[in-house]
Amino acid sequence: MRAHDFSINRRALLKAAAFAPLATLPGIAIAASPAPAGLTSITRGAVPIGRDERHARIGRAQELMQRQRIGAIIVEPGSSLDYFTGVRWHRSERLTAAVIPAAGDPIIITPYFEEPSVRETLGVTAQVRVWQEDEDPIKLVADALRERNFAGLPVGIEETVRFFASNGIARALPSISVESANPVVRGVRMIKTPAELALMQAASDVTIAAYRSVIPRIREGMTPAEIAKMMNDATTALGGEPEFALILLGEASAYPHGSGKPQAVRDGNVVLMDCGCTVHGYQSDISRSFVFGKASAEQRMVWDQVAQGQQIARAAAKVGVPAGNVDDAVRQQYQAWGYGPGYKLPGLSHRTGHGIGMDGHEPVNLVHGEATLLAPGMCFSNEPGIYIPGKFGIRLEDCFHMTDAGPEWFSTPPTSIDAPLG
Repeated sequence: MRAHDFSINRRALLKAAAFAPLATLPGIAIAASPAPAGLTSITRGAVPIGRDERHARIGRAQELMQRQRIGAIIVEPGSSLDYFTGVRWHRSERLTAAVIPAAGDPIIITPYFEEPSVRETLGVTAQVRVWQEDEDPIKLVADALRERNFAGLPVGIEETVRFFASNGIARALPSISVESANPVVRGVRMIKTPAELALMQAASDVTIAAYRSVIPRIREGMTPAEIAKMMNDATTALGGEPEFALILLGEASAYPHGSGKPQAVRDGNVVLMDCGCTVHGYQSDISRSFVFGKASAEQRMVWDQVAQGQQIARAAAKVGVPAGNVDDAVRQQYQAWGYGPGYKLPGLSHRTGHGIGMDGHEPVNLVHGEATLLAPGMCFSNEPGIYIPGKFGIRLEDCFHMTDAGPEWFSTPPTSIDAPLG
């Protein structure tokens, strides 16, 4: 909630990790796994995004720019800059930005003393132009736009670009209109290629393998921080970069992003784990909920309803239908069970899912009213949790990508509260 084919090795490693059930978690049939010291990387076969793929991305963006009558787009450091150019850099008061024109090579503007560092990750053919500490970087951006945007077409601003940059460009080029670059950036990034899907699969495999290592080793009295550390250690050992590990225990599970109150594992309480990692820039996001000890009848009922909710969402996700229809289908059934109505509690207080890729949350969302039509290559989380304030919550979350034949899971949802890993 809160990015090609090496499947044979992956399956062999996961199969080898299975051991006998652990008796200290009564009611949960989980195969125990070795401690992190015994884990080895399962991502050695993962192939990073290469130069040809990034050039193809720029080409698709330029096609969209020409179709949309946009002369260039401006991108600051972040996932979009990495996506198009490979440059992995941070934001500061010193502007680094890329001008990606509708035709021709991109231009990277960066401080003079940062140029060597910026070039280390540059993964496409591009000019790098530098500015000194006593110079105005906006002038270099404006000069690049004058050179590349011959027709004086509107300039698209990527949605995370800061105001001082977009406003400075508008003031420096008053004759050129400034508008959103979403039709271009989203238009390219929302549709994942096979290389991207392979990295997202690798990240999901790491998270599932980490769960298999950690869940059997959870003990009564453990805190969220202790469990999160176990998860992050296992993720690292398996070859992923830990991105987040949200652990909600007992009543805290009723609040989607948790509570600041002290928590510890207790017999009969829900353990909700929402964890993800990154492999070569692409993310996973998987949630599992179970009961430490024996589950009550109510806990079992709600768990089963959420599991049904995941399948309802999957069945509603069809190529060519609005993304919002998926959320509507889940909410209709939940309301028939007495939850809600709408986003009210008890029930599902957040959207059914979000886009995912290089960012854990990307456009667009599986939320009521979202009109974007589902298309092959789009990737989403599927997490129709149910939350009962003052008591507990259940969230099961698995991500999928759209194909011509419908959704395909990155991780397989569990089918029983007694076997949260399947």
